[in-house]
Amino acid sequence: MPHPEQTAPSRTSRRTVLALIGGLTSATLLGAQRVAAAPAAGPGLDDPAKKEIAMKLVSSAENSSLDWKAQYKYIEDIGDGRGYTAGIIGFCSGTGDMLDLVQLYADRKPGNVLAKYLPALRDVNGTDSHDGLDPNFPRDWRKAAEDTAFQQAQNDERDRVYFNPAVRQGKADGLRTLGQFTYYDAIVMHGDGGDSTSFGNIRKRALRSAKPPAQGGDETAYLGAFLDARVWAMKQEEAHSDTSRVDTEQRVFLRNGNLDLNPPLDWKVYGDSYHIG
Repeated sequence: MPHPEQTAPSRTSRRTVLALIGGLTSATLLGAQRVAAAPAAGPGLDDPAKKEIAMKLVSSAENSSLDWKAQYKYIEDIGDGRGYTAGIIGFCSGTGDMLDLVQLYADRKPGNVLAKYLPALRDVNGTDSHDGLDPNFPRDWRKAAEDTAFQQAQNDERDRVYFNPAVRQGKADGLRTLGQFTYYDAIVMHGDGGDSTSFGNIRKRALRSAKPPAQGGDETAYLGAFLDARVWAMKQEEAHSDTSRVDTEQRVFLRNGNLDLNPPLDWKVYGDSYHIG
Protein backbone atom coordinates (compact mmCIF):
# COMPACT_ATOMS: atom_id res chain seq x y z
CA MET A 1 0.00 0.00 0.00
CA PRO A 2 1.57 3.32 -0.98
CA HIS A 3 2.12 5.85 1.74
CA PRO A 4 1.60 9.57 1.15
CA GLU A 5 5.29 10.18 0.68
CA GLN A 6 5.70 7.30 -1.76
CA THR A 7 4.87 6.81 -5.42
CA ALA A 8 1.92 4.50 -5.90
CA PRO A 9 2.80 1.11 -7.40
CA SER A 10 1.27 0.03 -10.68
CA ARG A 11 -0.88 -2.64 -9.07
CA THR A 12 -3.96 -1.80 -7.05
CA SER A 13 -3.92 -2.84 -3.41
CA ARG A 14 -7.00 -4.08 -1.62
CA ARG A 15 -7.07 -0.96 0.52
CA THR A 16 -7.06 1.22 -2.59
CA VAL A 17 -9.96 -0.81 -3.96
CA LEU A 18 -11.85 -0.31 -0.72
CA ALA A 19 -11.20 3.41 -0.84
CA LEU A 20 -13.09 3.45 -4.12
CA ILE A 21 -15.95 1.11 -3.37
CA GLY A 22 -16.05 1.13 0.44
CA GLY A 23 -16.87 -1.34 3.13
CA LEU A 24 -14.68 -3.52 5.23
CA THR A 25 -16.63 -5.48 7.81
CA SER A 26 -15.76 -4.62 11.39
CA ALA A 27 -13.02 -6.69 12.93
CA THR A 28 -13.88 -7.94 16.38
CA LEU A 29 -12.41 -10.49 18.72
CA LEU A 30 -12.83 -14.10 17.66
CA GLY A 31 -14.29 -16.12 20.51
CA ALA A 32 -12.65 -19.49 20.11
CA GLN A 33 -15.25 -22.21 20.34
CA ARG A 34 -14.58 -25.17 22.53
CA VAL A 35 -14.26 -28.38 20.57
CA ALA A 36 -13.47 -31.69 22.20
CA ALA A 37 -10.48 -32.65 20.09
CA ALA A 38 -6.76 -33.07 20.28
CA PRO A 39 -4.66 -30.29 18.76
CA ALA A 40 -3.60 -30.71 15.16
CA ALA A 41 -0.24 -32.36 14.61
CA GLY A 42 2.77 -30.54 13.21
CA PRO A 43 4.24 -27.13 13.96
CA GLY A 44 1.16 -25.14 12.99
CA LEU A 45 0.82 -21.60 11.74
CA ASP A 46 2.33 -20.28 14.97
CA ASP A 47 5.68 -21.79 14.07
CA PRO A 48 7.87 -18.71 13.38
CA ALA A 49 8.66 -19.69 9.79
CA LYS A 50 5.01 -20.48 9.01
CA LYS A 51 3.84 -17.28 10.70
CA GLU A 52 6.17 -15.26 8.48
CA ILE A 53 4.59 -16.93 5.46
CA ALA A 54 1.13 -16.06 6.79
CA MET A 55 2.07 -12.41 7.20
CA LYS A 56 3.34 -12.27 3.62
CA LEU A 57 0.27 -13.99 2.22
CA VAL A 58 -2.08 -11.57 3.94
CA SER A 59 0.05 -8.59 2.93
CA SER A 60 -0.07 -9.65 -0.71
CA ALA A 61 -3.85 -9.27 -0.57
CA GLU A 62 -4.08 -6.31 1.79
CA ASN A 63 -1.17 -4.24 0.48
CA SER A 64 -0.05 -5.76 -2.83
CA SER A 65 3.34 -6.42 -1.27
CA LEU A 66 5.13 -9.21 0.56
CA ASP A 67 6.89 -6.62 2.72
CA TRP A 68 4.40 -6.67 5.58
CA LYS A 69 6.79 -4.89 7.95
CA ALA A 70 6.68 -1.82 5.73
CA GLN A 71 3.05 -1.40 6.79
CA TYR A 72 3.72 -0.38 10.40
CA LYS A 73 3.70 3.25 9.21
CA TYR A 74 0.76 2.95 6.83
CA ILE A 75 -2.17 5.26 7.61
CA GLU A 76 -4.99 6.78 5.59
CA ASP A 77 -8.75 7.23 5.57
CA ILE A 78 -9.92 4.89 2.83
CA GLY A 79 -13.47 6.22 2.92
CA ASP A 80 -15.10 3.10 4.33
CA GLY A 81 -16.79 4.79 7.28
CA ARG A 82 -14.21 3.65 9.81
CA GLY A 83 -12.07 6.76 10.04
CA TYR A 84 -8.33 6.19 9.79
CA THR A 85 -7.07 2.74 8.80
CA ALA A 86 -3.48 2.07 9.80
CA GLY A 87 -0.72 -0.39 10.56
CA ILE A 88 0.01 -3.99 9.74
CA ILE A 89 -3.54 -5.28 10.16
CA GLY A 90 -5.66 -2.23 9.37
CA PHE A 91 -6.38 -0.92 12.86
CA CYS A 92 -9.25 1.60 12.59
CA SER A 93 -10.00 4.72 14.58
CA GLY A 94 -13.70 4.00 14.26
CA THR A 95 -13.77 0.36 15.38
CA GLY A 96 -11.92 0.35 18.68
CA ASP A 97 -8.88 -1.73 17.78
CA MET A 98 -6.78 1.36 17.09
CA LEU A 99 -7.77 2.75 20.48
CA ASP A 100 -6.74 -0.50 22.15
CA LEU A 101 -3.43 -0.44 20.29
CA VAL A 102 -2.58 3.16 21.20
CA GLN A 103 -3.59 2.49 24.82
CA LEU A 104 -1.25 -0.51 24.95
CA TYR A 105 1.57 1.61 23.52
CA ALA A 106 0.89 4.31 26.13
CA ASP A 107 0.87 1.73 28.93
CA ARG A 108 4.25 0.43 27.80
CA LYS A 109 5.76 3.80 26.93
CA PRO A 110 4.02 6.69 28.70
CA GLY A 111 4.30 10.07 27.02
CA ASN A 112 4.87 8.64 23.53
CA VAL A 113 3.96 10.71 20.49
CA LEU A 114 0.51 9.09 20.16
CA ALA A 115 -0.53 9.12 23.82
CA LYS A 116 -2.01 12.62 23.56
CA TYR A 117 -4.56 11.34 21.04
CA LEU A 118 -6.17 8.85 23.44
CA PRO A 119 -9.04 11.18 24.45
CA ALA A 120 -9.81 11.89 20.78
CA LEU A 121 -9.66 8.20 19.88
CA ARG A 122 -12.18 7.47 22.63
CA ASP A 123 -14.45 10.21 21.32
CA VAL A 124 -14.37 9.11 17.67
CA ASN A 125 -14.72 5.39 18.38
CA GLY A 126 -17.72 4.10 16.46
CA THR A 127 -17.62 6.93 13.93
CA ASP A 128 -15.62 8.05 10.91
CA SER A 129 -14.77 11.39 12.53
CA HIS A 130 -11.25 12.87 12.61
CA ASP A 131 -12.14 15.28 15.41
CA GLY A 132 -9.14 15.79 17.64
CA LEU A 133 -6.91 13.78 15.31
CA ASP A 134 -6.30 16.14 12.40
CA PRO A 135 -4.06 17.52 11.15
CA ASN A 136 -1.08 15.83 12.79
CA PHE A 137 -2.21 12.31 13.72
CA PRO A 138 -1.03 10.67 10.47
CA ARG A 139 2.37 12.36 10.77
CA ASP A 140 2.70 11.27 14.40
CA TRP A 141 1.59 7.72 13.57
CA ARG A 142 4.40 7.45 11.02
CA LYS A 143 6.83 8.84 13.56
CA ALA A 144 5.68 6.32 16.18
CA ALA A 145 6.08 3.51 13.63
CA GLU A 146 9.83 4.10 13.72
CA ASP A 147 9.79 3.03 17.39
CA THR A 148 10.31 -0.70 17.90
CA ALA A 149 8.06 -0.51 20.97
CA PHE A 150 5.16 0.60 18.77
CA GLN A 151 5.95 -2.05 16.19
CA GLN A 152 5.86 -4.67 18.95
CA ALA A 153 2.55 -3.31 20.20
CA GLN A 154 1.11 -3.71 16.70
CA ASN A 155 2.41 -7.28 16.57
CA ASP A 156 0.94 -8.09 19.97
CA GLU A 157 -2.51 -6.68 19.22
CA ARG A 158 -2.58 -8.47 15.87
CA ASP A 159 -1.84 -11.70 17.69
CA ARG A 160 -4.27 -11.15 20.54
CA VAL A 161 -7.25 -10.12 18.44
CA TYR A 162 -6.77 -12.02 15.18
CA PHE A 163 -3.89 -14.47 14.84
CA ASN A 164 -3.96 -16.43 18.10
CA PRO A 165 -7.74 -16.99 18.21
CA ALA A 166 -7.76 -18.15 14.59
CA VAL A 167 -4.89 -20.58 15.12
CA ARG A 168 -6.44 -21.84 18.35
CA GLN A 169 -9.74 -22.60 16.61
CA GLY A 170 -7.93 -24.18 13.67
CA LYS A 171 -6.01 -26.53 15.93
CA ALA A 172 -9.16 -27.36 17.87
CA ASP A 173 -10.77 -28.35 14.56
CA GLY A 174 -7.81 -30.61 13.82
CA LEU A 175 -6.59 -28.50 10.91
CA ARG A 176 -3.01 -28.31 9.76
CA THR A 177 -1.16 -25.14 8.78
CA LEU A 178 -3.12 -24.32 5.62
CA GLY A 179 -6.42 -24.68 7.43
CA GLN A 180 -5.23 -22.48 10.26
CA PHE A 181 -4.24 -19.88 7.68
CA THR A 182 -7.64 -19.98 5.99
CA TYR A 183 -9.15 -19.16 9.38
CA TYR A 184 -6.69 -16.32 9.99
CA ASP A 185 -7.25 -14.73 6.60
CA ALA A 186 -11.00 -14.94 7.12
CA ILE A 187 -10.97 -13.22 10.50
CA VAL A 188 -8.65 -10.50 9.18
CA MET A 189 -11.24 -9.61 6.56
CA HIS A 190 -14.53 -10.46 8.25
CA GLY A 191 -13.94 -10.28 12.01
CA ASP A 192 -16.17 -12.37 14.23
CA GLY A 193 -19.22 -10.27 14.92
CA GLY A 194 -22.78 -11.48 14.88
CA ASP A 195 -23.50 -10.85 11.22
CA SER A 196 -23.87 -13.63 8.68
CA THR A 197 -20.49 -12.93 7.06
CA SER A 198 -18.45 -13.08 10.28
CA PHE A 199 -15.81 -15.75 10.73
CA GLY A 200 -17.91 -17.77 13.15
CA ASN A 201 -20.85 -17.85 10.80
CA ILE A 202 -18.65 -18.71 7.81
CA ARG A 203 -17.41 -21.69 9.83
CA LYS A 204 -20.97 -22.68 10.76
CA ARG A 205 -21.98 -22.52 7.11
CA ALA A 206 -19.08 -24.83 6.20
CA LEU A 207 -20.03 -27.27 8.96
CA ARG A 208 -23.43 -27.77 7.37
CA SER A 209 -21.80 -29.51 4.42
CA ALA A 210 -18.58 -31.02 5.80
CA LYS A 211 -16.90 -31.92 9.07
CA PRO A 212 -13.35 -31.03 10.13
CA PRO A 213 -10.88 -33.73 11.15
CA ALA A 214 -11.64 -33.23 14.85
CA GLN A 215 -15.20 -34.35 14.11
CA GLY A 216 -14.11 -37.29 11.95
CA GLY A 217 -14.22 -35.49 8.62
CA ASP A 218 -11.79 -35.29 5.73
CA GLU A 219 -9.54 -32.24 5.98
CA THR A 220 -9.41 -31.45 2.27
CA ALA A 221 -13.18 -31.74 1.88
CA TYR A 222 -13.78 -29.55 4.93
CA LEU A 223 -11.38 -26.85 3.74
CA GLY A 224 -13.10 -26.86 0.37
CA ALA A 225 -16.42 -26.31 2.14
CA PHE A 226 -14.95 -23.56 4.29
CA LEU A 227 -13.54 -21.75 1.25
CA ASP A 228 -16.91 -22.10 -0.50
CA ALA A 229 -18.54 -20.47 2.53
CA ARG A 230 -15.87 -17.78 2.58
CA VAL A 231 -16.48 -16.92 -1.06
CA TRP A 232 -20.21 -16.72 -0.38
CA ALA A 233 -19.53 -14.27 2.46
CA MET A 234 -17.20 -12.16 0.33
CA LYS A 235 -19.78 -11.87 -2.43
CA GLN A 236 -22.31 -10.39 -0.03
CA GLU A 237 -20.39 -7.12 -0.21
CA GLU A 238 -19.26 -5.28 -3.32
CA ALA A 239 -16.02 -4.36 -1.56
CA HIS A 240 -15.13 -8.04 -1.20
CA SER A 241 -16.47 -9.29 -4.51
CA ASP A 242 -12.98 -10.01 -5.90
CA THR A 243 -12.36 -13.46 -4.44
CA SER A 244 -8.90 -14.02 -5.90
CA ARG A 245 -7.28 -14.28 -2.45
CA VAL A 246 -9.30 -17.50 -2.17
CA ASP A 247 -9.55 -18.65 -5.80
CA THR A 248 -5.98 -18.09 -7.00
CA GLU A 249 -4.23 -18.37 -3.64
CA GLN A 250 -5.76 -20.63 -0.98
CA ARG A 251 -7.50 -22.99 -3.40
CA VAL A 252 -4.23 -23.37 -5.31
CA PHE A 253 -2.48 -24.60 -2.18
CA LEU A 254 -5.41 -26.89 -1.38
CA ARG A 255 -5.50 -28.41 -4.89
CA ASN A 256 -1.79 -29.05 -4.62
CA GLY A 257 -2.36 -30.95 -1.38
CA ASN A 258 -0.10 -28.52 0.47
CA LEU A 259 -1.89 -28.79 3.81
CA ASP A 260 1.29 -27.88 5.70
CA LEU A 261 1.77 -24.69 3.65
CA ASN A 262 5.31 -25.63 2.71
CA PRO A 263 7.31 -23.46 0.29
CA PRO A 264 7.84 -22.97 -2.54
CA LEU A 265 4.53 -21.19 -2.86
CA ASP A 266 3.24 -19.50 -6.00
CA TRP A 267 -0.07 -17.64 -6.12
CA LYS A 268 -1.91 -14.65 -7.56
CA VAL A 269 -4.05 -11.93 -5.99
CA TYR A 270 -5.91 -9.41 -8.18
CA GLY A 271 -3.97 -10.87 -11.09
CA ASP A 272 -0.53 -10.11 -9.62
CA SER A 273 1.87 -13.03 -9.17
CA TYR A 274 3.80 -13.77 -5.97
CA HIS A 275 6.38 -16.33 -4.93
CA ILE A 276 7.87 -17.55 -1.67
CA GLY A 277 10.85 -19.84 -2.20
